Amino acid sequence: MDTSGHTHSYECCFERKIVSCLLFLHASSMSLSDYKYRSITQTDYNYIHTLLISENYGKRPVRTFFDFRHTNPPENLDTKWSPLVLLTNLRSISKVKVVSFLMGLTLMFLIMASYTLTWDKKGLLLNPSPDQLRPLLVPTCTADADVSSENTLKDIKLLVKMIRSKLEYTPRKVPDEKGVIETDSHLFSVIPRHFLPNIKSPCWYEEFSGELSSDPYRRNLFNLRSKSFKTVCDHLKTNFQQHLHHRDGKLFRLRCLPFFYIIGQPKCGTTDLFHRLLLHPEVKFNTMKEPHWWTRKRFGYIRFKDGFQESFPVADYLDLFDLAAHKLQEVVSGNSSGDHRALQLITGETCESVCCINQAWSYLDGEKEVAEPPFLAQDFIHTVQPGAKIIIMLRDPVERLYSDYLYFKMANKSAEDFHQKVIDSVQLFQSCLSERTLRACVYNTSLSNTMPVRLNLGMYITFLLDWLTVFQREQILVLRLEDYAANLKVTIKQVFDFLSLGPLSEQLEAELTRRPMSNTRRAADRNLGPMRPATRDLLREFHQPFNQKLASVLANKAFLWSSS
Repeated sequence: MDTSGHTHSYECCFERKIVSCLLFLHASSMSLSDYKYRSITQTDYNYIHTLLISENYGKRPVRTFFDFRHTNPPENLDTKWSPLVLLTNLRSISKVKVVSFLMGLTLMFLIMASYTLTWDKKGLLLNPSPDQLRPLLVPTCTADADVSSENTLKDIKLLVKMIRSKLEYTPRKVPDEKGVIETDSHLFSVIPRHFLPNIKSPCWYEEFSGELSSDPYRRNLFNLRSKSFKTVCDHLKTNFQQHLHHRDGKLFRLRCLPFFYIIGQPKCGTTDLFHRLLLHPEVKFNTMKEPHWWTRKRFGYIRFKDGFQESFPVADYLDLFDLAAHKLQEVVSGNSSGDHRALQLITGETCESVCCINQAWSYLDGEKEVAEPPFLAQDFIHTVQPGAKIIIMLRDPVERLYSDYLYFKMANKSAEDFHQKVIDSVQLFQSCLSERTLRACVYNTSLSNTMPVRLNLGMYITFLLDWLTVFQREQILVLRLEDYAANLKVTIKQVFDFLSLGPLSEQLEAELTRRPMSNTRRAADRNLGPMRPATRDLLREFHQPFNQKLASVLANKAFLWSSS
């Protein structure tokens, strides 16, 4: 829609209002003799008008945020317009003139405030119709579009140059183990430093001191808030006593942590991988996908926007893996009809927030002026479980962002809206990067909450480098969704080999490959079509330095996504 005419008429209307106010103020500031012998001349009007349109206001193309050139105000202002002169003449002005002056000043302030607010789409005073104002206008002709695209590409190249320079940073200082333990001493008092030697999963025995007749899951916060987990708990409690271990006159229950973690990224196929891995007889997942315990719930946050609610104890988290623990205990107790290969059974967790959403630190240390998170989720996972296996699934960050936008935004979605939100987000990131380090901006909670699209989640290399500060390279498997979709059988075998799982039977393998893809794009979202070419070009340019370093660290050019 061509909105240039509306915008120009609105700007002209605003210009006339300001001129009227300035003339009114000028007239109000005159002495009585001025009113008798002097009228407002055409020269005065022309001068004010010249101030307003000295830079062809309303006729030049609307600039995007990438253009930070500022214009200078006129230097040779007539002294009769000086506020100081107006104030020195106040004594010679009657009360009527003072009131008139104040009314005019108030009117001008209201008009200017209205203009500013409506330009920011706040919709307050003197607000024109939505069609009249847009922060960025679609060029009205091909020539304008070409000029706008050319300027945008020039400006994004400057931003990319800044990103490249800041990507070469010293790896973060890993907190010492003592410091990590001191932040949550209870967690490390519950989980031992060593696990049972004959079981593949990280498991141990914990003394059970509860009432045998009571429901061991009745106070579990996951149970109280999740219907699916409540169903599992109802099943587990029926034969809970049979899975207790007797030793030295005491009762013990088998506890387990995940053997592996699928940590990301969002909209990269982790849900589908989660469901396919469940088909392997040696894999028992926790009964809840994305528990968000390591990053939110243990700190008392279910959703950060809802504020602090209640902390989920580590015991509640461990209950999520009781299905696997009960199966293993059956084998240990000799009550299972299967053989001892069942001791190789493993459990895992899928939760994308573990990789990159480390916002809790900013809420807990809100009063401290710390630019970067002092602790990350991987610091705690590595301290309790240094041998954990980590799986990361990635995709082209350009396509990931569009998929993320379509999935999480519920209304008024369009390629144009996505384009505008991308521009706004890049602007916010650039503003942060001009003042802070790259890591500080990637982990900045305020910035993450402000950006209309989750641009920072596609800066994969920043998160991977932080995971590599605590885990060895051979403990982390990095996959591409594109490879997973193109050759599922080969990629799944990579995962099985990484987790040291046995081969599947032909029947199970056929079932695994025939299974429909999970969490695919909704039909209504598919009807919206792809993103605009200009959006794709902008995002591809923005992510290029991040992808190049990722491909270098992984020694795999496929992570350049240059042919996507």
